[in-house]
Amino acid sequence: MKDAIKPSGDGVILDLEISAGAKETAVHGYNPWRKRIEIRLSERAQKGRANAELLSFLSDLFKVNSGNVRIISGLTNSKKSVKITGMDANEVLKVLIQQ
Repeated sequence: MKDAIKPSGDGVILDLEISAGAKETAVHGYNPWRKRIEIRLSERAQKGRANAELLSFLSDLFKVNSGNVRIISGLTNSKKSVKITGMDANEVLKVLIQQ
């Protein structure tokens, strides 16, 4: 899972694989071949609703202000990179392992 978490200046970048339209929103695991953390979202990928849910879910999961979480690539793709400001890689990994 460490391969999907990259230090970046004042935070970390997470490489994610998103599945929209799932039964529940949750961290689903880690894909070692794609080196991405898998997250399932209950919202469908329409009109930015899944992206909004992703940002809200991650800010709640990591207990950071929603302004500290932003999608930096993959806005219209299931493969996304998200930057979380104010956390380091070890803190993020610790939270993800508990899921």
